[in-house]
Amino acid sequence: MENCPNCGASLQPGAQRCTRCGSVVASSSVDTAPLATPSVSEKAKPQVIYVQAQQAPAQPAPVVGEKSKIVAFLLAWFLGGFGFHKFYLGRIGSGILYFIFCWTFIPAIIAFFEGIGYLISSDEAFARKYG
Repeated sequence: MENCPNCGASLQPGAQRCTRCGSVVASSSVDTAPLATPSVSEKAKPQVIYVQAQQAPAQPAPVVGEKSKIVAFLLAWFLGGFGFHKFYLGRIGSGILYFIFCWTFIPAIIAFFEGIGYLISSDEAFARKYG
């Protein structure tokens, strides 16, 4: 049996790393002479070796929302001037503003483009934003 030059632990023949301290042991630096006995303070220190397991990269779970982007699109196109699509998506404050200013037709124009945005956004992006 050979000993580690750093910590004095017993090494298996041909070992390239010490199992106790983790240091690299070159075959030429391993001597067969016993090392000095470690002091009491060195014995009291616990040696911790961290081993990182090799894992396959985790695939994120797809985001699934409870709101339909098709329903949001239809509400935006047909009733968007009154803010119904905003109420459906949980944006109550925006829905109230759309309803208050519906007489100006500005919310209807904005809702027209928002409906297109809902339709062309990915399902995951829509679910992440409006969940």
